[in-house]
Amino acid sequence: MPSSSEGKSETYINPVYPHSFPDPFVLKFRGEYFAFCTGDADDGNVFGILRSRDLVDWSYVGSAMEPIASRPPFYWAPEVIYDNGKFYIYYSAGNEVLMEIRVAVSDRPDGGFVDAGVRLTKEEFAIDAHVFIDDDGQRYMFYATDFLEYSHIGTGTVVDRMIDLKTLEGDPRPVTRAKYDWQVYDPARKEKGGVRWYTVEGPTVLKRKQKYFEMFSGGNWQNKTYGVSFAMTDSIKSTDEWQQFSDGEKILPILRTIPDKVIGPGHNSVVRGPNNRELFCIYHRWTEAGRVLAIDRMDFAGDRLFVTGPTTTKQPAPFQPLKNEQILQENLDGWSLGNDEFISSPDEKCELAMDLASESFLLEFTFKLAETSANGRFAIEIGETRFELAGDPVKATLRSDAVIKEIEFPADFDLSAWHLIRAEKNGTRCRVMIDDISRMAEVRSASKSDKITISSRGFRTSVSAIELTQGFEELFESHELPDRFQVDGKANVSHGRLILKADDGHGAAAATMAIVFAEFEIAVNIAADSNIDEYGVKLFDRSRTVAVAQLIAHPQRMTIEFTASAQIVSIDLPDSFAGNEFRQFRLLSQSGRLFAYLDGILLSDLVFDAVVGEAAIYGTGKISVEMVRVTAV
Repeated sequence: MPSSSEGKSETYINPVYPHSFPDPFVLKFRGEYFAFCTGDADDGNVFGILRSRDLVDWSYVGSAMEPIASRPPFYWAPEVIYDNGKFYIYYSAGNEVLMEIRVAVSDRPDGGFVDAGVRLTKEEFAIDAHVFIDDDGQRYMFYATDFLEYSHIGTGTVVDRMIDLKTLEGDPRPVTRAKYDWQVYDPARKEKGGVRWYTVEGPTVLKRKQKYFEMFSGGNWQNKTYGVSFAMTDSIKSTDEWQQFSDGEKILPILRTIPDKVIGPGHNSVVRGPNNRELFCIYHRWTEAGRVLAIDRMDFAGDRLFVTGPTTTKQPAPFQPLKNEQILQENLDGWSLGNDEFISSPDEKCELAMDLASESFLLEFTFKLAETSANGRFAIEIGETRFELAGDPVKATLRSDAVIKEIEFPADFDLSAWHLIRAEKNGTRCRVMIDDISRMAEVRSASKSDKITISSRGFRTSVSAIELTQGFEELFESHELPDRFQVDGKANVSHGRLILKADDGHGAAAATMAIVFAEFEIAVNIAADSNIDEYGVKLFDRSRTVAVAQLIAHPQRMTIEFTASAQIVSIDLPDSFAGNEFRQFRLLSQSGRLFAYLDGILLSDLVFDAVVGEAAIYGTGKISVEMVRVTAV
């Protein structure tokens, strides 16, 4: 396959890899991205692999595995997970009529996979495997299979509990089956006896605020109705099918064909961007080269998913975090650098120090312990909060003041393999997670710090792929009002929402917060009472004497106003716009410009040189806020 050179990109335009790369899945591992695709590779093996550092510039690196001994002709839809030092690729193999899901294993992400000799599924036709890990650590496999005795005959998705990484429980339950005309694959499919055939396939699952979302592709890529939508449930153990979002008429798929521009966008996966805050929808679309690789931002607004795409014009490149070379060159003490790793000496205390511009941040890195000892310590210190791996056998604790939380490891947990640490401070809340949310601890600390320190003593520790993103994402999952907000009016937090209303019920209410970054993104998911006059987001200068910019919704109209330069942009909203539904208002200040977005759609891009000190979420009457995110970019 051809390659594209890697480099830092300020913008991108789809496709990001304009060569055949169908059914793409992307894995992030140690700060890099590895993409896998359906089918044969150039070397006679199967499943081509690409590599990237930024999701934009991709290089072809080879193939994943040799064909299996039975030599079936088709190999479809690989997805890869990393667990405890091993990579597992789940894929479908067969003759197109008979397809089974199998698994292969490797010690590395860029090839060397060997089939495990296991058939995971029992159906005659099973494809598009996707592994989801729930908060309790339980794994589930979602996949697509046929339903021949059903009102809408065709392919749908199911879920089965995984007993281990190579074994399913064998009790799949329907998740999403066809029910709408946009999901028709063929009105008279010859291969199936002329039946009207529906297709729902390509599941990928996300969890947010205790709700589960399954994205899927529906229909036939050759039809203009083809696209990606989602279904939702409150319980992964529910015996009922999940509630679908798009009926194809009043509510269209969230990613769909644009006639004469984008054909057949589908079979998506989802990965976090380089700054570990942004979500990207990874999908293919059809060109003369076949199914090519594309990416677009995606996000949530309440119980709704949206994708900013399929885009055909230049888009801002994924936002970058601060990385090793930007934050640690002058803050090393005792660590040596080799092979993209910081390696500690067990004979002395070694420290990596990172300066902070904000008390809220998201830090990710990978680590492994080559040597341990009874007196060894590996720690992350944030003010008075300390996460620590200590002793032999190693125990993990998170402590602040007199509160100590322990993270338990399974019996087979291999500390000599690479593991991901995600440390997040959001106001007074500090949490640390190892690999997945089932190994997570959270404490409260009122102490502030302008520094993070990673230290090791008595262990030989390797640290790599350090990524620091400053800012916060507030989902209002606690009943407490975050202390970063200064409220004008009345405020309370309930059921995952911040409720703001004026003291008299008729005036204005606002929640104001400090902005400490020169370049930043602020995103707010907001809904209003139907009788409200206006609501939105305002940016103030550091003296708070003037609102230098604001994105305000009025009945059927959006206004973007730049007070400092007397620029006003007014945009008519469609009749279908409902202010009482959660919408995402987003302002991005970058490179001397301010970009205003509504649900990911760019409304305005104007020159902006004001120095912002505060942002206010504002409304006349009563408004609900479901998410606030402020990120340095």
